[in-house]
Amino acid sequence: MKKIIALAGSNSKHSINKILATYTANLIEGAKVEVLDLNDYELPMYSIDYEMEYGVHDIAEKMLSTIQSADALVVSLAEYNGSYTSAFKNAFDWMSRANKEVWGNIPMLLMATSPGGRGGATVLSAAKTTFPHLGGNIVADFSLPSFGNNFVAGALVNEELKTELDNAVNKLTVAMN
Repeated sequence: MKKIIALAGSNSKHSINKILATYTANLIEGAKVEVLDLNDYELPMYSIDYEMEYGVHDIAEKMLSTIQSADALVVSLAEYNGSYTSAFKNAFDWMSRANKEVWGNIPMLLMATSPGGRGGATVLSAAKTTFPHLGGNIVADFSLPSFGNNFVAGALVNEELKTELDNAVNKLTVAMN
């Protein structure tokens, strides 16, 4: 059985990106889905001074190990002020100190959503540029605009967007086999 890690780039307890990542990962038939919650991996703010004194934090090592145990990754990023959330960026920075190949070349479906009409397009673009330099094997990407209008009662209701997401999931499924 293939293991899929669903990760949201948000530490919000009501994260729409966590909802989207979990929903999407569960579209992959016959896979075991593990949802990573950034709240379970709270880390001190990364600084070189902290690392020099104490080394790479054990929590970052644990998160990295969990991510790299996957057969595929479904990562949905929240966008704060046009960039990553501070919680995600901090965890990402810590993990990159443990292993520059954070994503381990594992097939990834990279996504973003937001309440607005751009669907996290700016952070998605930044990640598509940055992640490949850190072991990101992005096989598909997907942006869901206007989350509250397009994701209702636990499902994607916009048929055009649903088709786009299904195509992205199919690309991930093929890449992990």
